[in-house]
Amino acid sequence: MCSYHFLIQVLLLLCYSSVMMAANNLPREVDAEQIFGMAEKEMEYRVEFFNKLTHTCFNKCVEKKYKEGELYMGENTCIDRCVSKYQQVTNIIGQMLANGERPM
Repeated sequence: MCSYHFLIQVLLLLCYSSVMMAANNLPREVDAEQIFGMAEKEMEYRVEFFNKLTHTCFNKCVEKKYKEGELYMGENTCIDRCVSKYQQVTNIIGQMLANGERPM
């Protein structure tokens, strides 16, 4: 339970910092309400990303029949690799879209 609250705090901090960096590059006409709207969208994106990542890697890596309360070494390794690849692919697609390229 504590780790979930910590994760939400980290997501909020990431959203705030990325929106504030973006806000520094915006024209002065952009008001606080628009910045807040951007922060909400950013948070929604990050939560959706986290949920998809969790769902995908859990289904791929964790056995369906639980034998113990802890993950096995193989499951941990699989999850680490899955998260890494998921983030890499998401970053590549984001860069392609930002450059006006079409993802494959």
